Amino acid sequence: MSLDAVLSRIDSDLDAATDRLMEFLRIPSISTDPAYKADVDRAADWLVEDLRAIGIDAEKRPTSGHPMVVGHVGEDTDTPHVLFYGHYDVQPVDPLNLWTRDPFDPAIENTEKGRVIRGRGASDDKGQLMTFVEACRAWKAVNGSLPCRITFFFEGEEESGSPSLVPFLEANKDELKADLALVCDTSMVARGVPSIASQLRGMLKDEFTITGPRIDLHSGHYGGPGLNPLRELARIVTSFYDEETGRVAVGGFYEGVHEVPEDQLRQWQTCGFDEKDYLSSVGYSKPHGEKGYSALEQQWARPTLEVNGLWGGYSGAGSKTVIPAEAHCKITCRLVGDQDPDKLRDAIRAHVEAQLSPDAGVRWDNDLEGSRASVMNIARSEFEAARGALSDEWNREAVFTGMGGSIPVVGFFRSVLGLDSMLVGFANEDDAIHSPNEKYDVESFHKGMRSWARILDALTR
Repeated sequence: MSLDAVLSRIDSDLDAATDRLMEFLRIPSISTDPAYKADVDRAADWLVEDLRAIGIDAEKRPTSGHPMVVGHVGEDTDTPHVLFYGHYDVQPVDPLNLWTRDPFDPAIENTEKGRVIRGRGASDDKGQLMTFVEACRAWKAVNGSLPCRITFFFEGEEESGSPSLVPFLEANKDELKADLALVCDTSMVARGVPSIASQLRGMLKDEFTITGPRIDLHSGHYGGPGLNPLRELARIVTSFYDEETGRVAVGGFYEGVHEVPEDQLRQWQTCGFDEKDYLSSVGYSKPHGEKGYSALEQQWARPTLEVNGLWGGYSGAGSKTVIPAEAHCKITCRLVGDQDPDKLRDAIRAHVEAQLSPDAGVRWDNDLEGSRASVMNIARSEFEAARGALSDEWNREAVFTGMGGSIPVVGFFRSVLGLDSMLVGFANEDDAIHSPNEKYDVESFHKGMRSWARILDALTR
């Protein structure tokens, strides 16, 4: 099979591929809003039709929520069997007034950094998903078949918590098993630097309420002798942190955390990430996490405990002189290494309860949610093959990176299907995913297609 001819086909078909993506982007597949249910369904139908047009045996599969799209191509041979995952649902567009154009009327725009595709879903994840589909289209057009067996698996609920994902994986595990999962919902560490994510942080969410007096109290009558839950909460939140070192001060918090290997740390140090630009772009002058670690290490390889919301008492116009009966706090932790979310939740709750003053109580939310960090098996030969393919395409050494966020499907592929995952994406940090004026660079779309073509070739040699 001819890789050069496939790459040439991708180049010559770029305008048509862009038109197909534009058509896909016009479908407002917002999964979290029931008003768009029919549109999410329509986006699934669009994908099925497009996959079938290039000879993929694809169909829309119902779930208790939005449908999955599953497709198969290729026979059992000595070549690898890969499962490619993406999601076709998108985030809501609010606030609409901050968009420079209709979010579902995509267009090519010229910017200081080059041509971009502007529209909701352009980067997250329709544009990324279509880089792989278009690479397969070119392979099929040139060679008559694809270089290996491929299962396509597209989800319609990623942006709304994936409630149907695990049940679907469990019900269809035999059909979806493969040698390796390929996941496109990621970004490059810096513009023009091809990246393979080698680790993802896990997540722990919790919420608690500090209780005090039986009812809200008059601050003139009880100010002084009365315990104030807001003040109690502020003291407890402060106790979460060691201000001198920036470390989390909860006992046992760092159990299972590992230092980054030196060879990987050297890659990160030379990957093109600009710490100053990264911080200044959002109004920071320096990193505020653990001392002794760079911003990149803090984002990719260190755990955090973040306060996401604090409220209580009176917050309306004017003043109301009360001591509130309750104060509330939402927290999330990003997990790394072998941190256990269940053990960590117990440790945090024990810490809070140990800090309580007499007459203060705590009530915990019971809607428990937590997932471990994911560490990719980059010792597999496929990872180095893909890194070489990406380096060839971008004329710059590809790097193994970390990711500060979480992609739960990777953990589910491991726990349900027994699959290792390789995460390769071509988004840039300024793509404004989840925000107004989302965009995807035309270069990312074009070279993303070429990159997947090279990776498929490298995996089958």
